[in-house]
Amino acid sequence: MLFVLCGAIFLEGINVAMLNVALPAIRAELGLSTGELQWVISAYVLGYGGFMLVGGRAADLFGRRRMFLVWLGVFLVVSALGGVADSGGMLIAARFVAGVAAAVMTPAGLSIITTSFEEGPQRNQALLVYSGTAAGGFSLGLVLGGLLAEVNWRLVLFVPAVLALVILVLAVRLIPTTPAEQATDRRVDVPGAVTITGAIMLLVLGIERAAHVSAGLTAAILLAGLALLVLFVLIERKSPAPLLRLGILRSGSLVRANLAGLLFAAAFFGFQFIAVLYLQELRGWSSMQTSLAMLAIGADAILAPTLTPRLVTRFGNAKVILGGLLLAVLSYVLFLPIGTDTVYLAMFPTMLILGLSFALAYGPLTIVATEGVDESEQGLAGGLLYTSFQFGAALGLAASTAVIVAAGEGDPLGAYRAALSVPIVAAVLAAAFSAYGLRKESLR
Repeated sequence: MLFVLCGAIFLEGINVAMLNVALPAIRAELGLSTGELQWVISAYVLGYGGFMLVGGRAADLFGRRRMFLVWLGVFLVVSALGGVADSGGMLIAARFVAGVAAAVMTPAGLSIITTSFEEGPQRNQALLVYSGTAAGGFSLGLVLGGLLAEVNWRLVLFVPAVLALVILVLAVRLIPTTPAEQATDRRVDVPGAVTITGAIMLLVLGIERAAHVSAGLTAAILLAGLALLVLFVLIERKSPAPLLRLGILRSGSLVRANLAGLLFAAAFFGFQFIAVLYLQELRGWSSMQTSLAMLAIGADAILAPTLTPRLVTRFGNAKVILGGLLLAVLSYVLFLPIGTDTVYLAMFPTMLILGLSFALAYGPLTIVATEGVDESEQGLAGGLLYTSFQFGAALGLAASTAVIVAAGEGDPLGAYRAALSVPIVAAVLAAAFSAYGLRKESLR
């Protein structure tokens, strides 16, 4: 069962990574602007982040196995459709639906793990293997994406579709149906689902479009999103079967894990976007060269299931997370001196340290975000965490794009350096939140 679920998160990892590396090839064939190119990634993030809470709760209510299998099938179909897209609009639409599918199957898969393994060392080990597999998918996706993009960028969508088919066949046989996998009370909070999905999508949309539309329109979109968020809270306070039980947010460790995860993702995805554009569009590196340059980040695939469990056992999750976030800050700062002729050896420390930081932070954040949560709300807890990750990814991409656009096209190197302030600041804030939580724990 764990093998199949790791296969699914591996699929999600390579799906995102391969497409990121193929962006310049997609731009060349479909004639997309920088803003439109961002939407190839952002559409997926919008669907993923917008529907994640609903998807996580649906897994709790209607069966984790059922939701996992059905939406894995949807993911398979729309990935194949994206591969035959003949326009930017069709590709972006396919990526949006793929994001919605991932928004259901990802928290469903995570909640199957957290409800199948007893809380403690056994579950921690399973989650660290799971997160290491996700990292491995991302790292392999960078190389595989570069290789496939050299042949044809459409292969970066067809390959995940084929892999999804293999996983689906195995999952039907290997993931058991358990009596406790779905709630006895299956009332659906439709008003809550509609308002929170609308709120998150508007907030992500406002952030994504900030660099491409007027300040007034951006403010209007963000205010509409915040208004729906307030309405959602009012609905949940009175709902007899709330989509999000607000009491779950009284857990300080859960809230801090989600905030740190949001900022960590903003830093990581912002950096990746900057690095890919720098290497391919300023330095003229091929997709394959770019993939190999970033391969060192994949060290986390080995370290997450081997080194991280030992450190967590010895020092606890909070200290390991803080260490990982501080390493992330260091890695981004080390990339600041890049120039038009910087040798790869000077970039290598950033990639390697970033891989180590990912290994130390990602898995333990997953543990903390689901620890102590009732079994009936494990899908919800997973949905909250992945919503934070995806919202952070959207924030990091939008902020990085905004800085590059604002810096102008006359000095691309200066624009990329200025944009590095986004991942640096985000990682510093994530470390600050984690340090505050560590301090609170030490005062108990």
